[in-house]
Amino acid sequence: MSSLDFRTPAVVALCALAVTAPSLRAQENYEIQVYGSETVPRGVTMFELHSNYTVAGSKLGTSGGLSPTNHALHETVEITHGFNDWSELGFYWFTSVPSGQSWQWVGTHLRPRVRVPDSWGWPVGVSISQEFGYSKAEFADGDTWTYELRPIIDKTVGPWYVSINPTLEKSLRGQTANVPFVFSPNVDLGYDVTKKVNLSVEYYGATGPINRLDPLSEQEHQIFLATNLDFGPQWEFNFGYGTTLTAAGDKKIVKMILGRRVGK
Repeated sequence: MSSLDFRTPAVVALCALAVTAPSLRAQENYEIQVYGSETVPRGVTMFELHSNYTVAGSKLGTSGGLSPTNHALHETVEITHGFNDWSELGFYWFTSVPSGQSWQWVGTHLRPRVRVPDSWGWPVGVSISQEFGYSKAEFADGDTWTYELRPIIDKTVGPWYVSINPTLEKSLRGQTANVPFVFSPNVDLGYDVTKKVNLSVEYYGATGPINRLDPLSEQEHQIFLATNLDFGPQWEFNFGYGTTLTAAGDKKIVKMILGRRVGK
């Protein structure tokens, strides 16, 4: 397993701004991840389980209908297939177990992605991800259909890895469909402690739509301390604990990503 592959599923971060303003957030914390530029190899299918539990979150729903997150369990299945050396297609199945309720289906997304081939000889990795999907209104703050455009730029230098995801997100149907794109810059940094262990800090924020910034009290800024373990070339593993730096957002979250490659 290459060091880049090892970090791809949870790509480690020191400063990651995932700007999805609370009033515009199409999903809760179903996939807490920053992307690397590398795609799944040709003929390989990647199966990932994204699990997280909100130890301390919101206890009341929002005016738009977003369900409380306190003590909510989220389970997301992600299946990604590589079609050639520079493209892949991902599928997401989101589920949730709100506190005191039964297991519920939340929505599904499709995510096509292409990258700059290695043969071009660029000094950094570059790829473009797009994500289209539907979420039930009660889990998406009143918005159902959404779109995401995520450019990805990354670089490995010795034991260090950095990735930038300047993401744009848009509600296509729902109460904030008339609001401009939300700008979501993600900047990730991690360090290989050993060949098998990578330690990271992931920072996620929410600052508002591109035509204005929300007041600081309404912005979300979260930090996750995470560990990535190398169990072999077919596996991906990430475990982290996160907290918020501002009044908005969930206070304590535990997350895990477990992935398995099948194919060539």
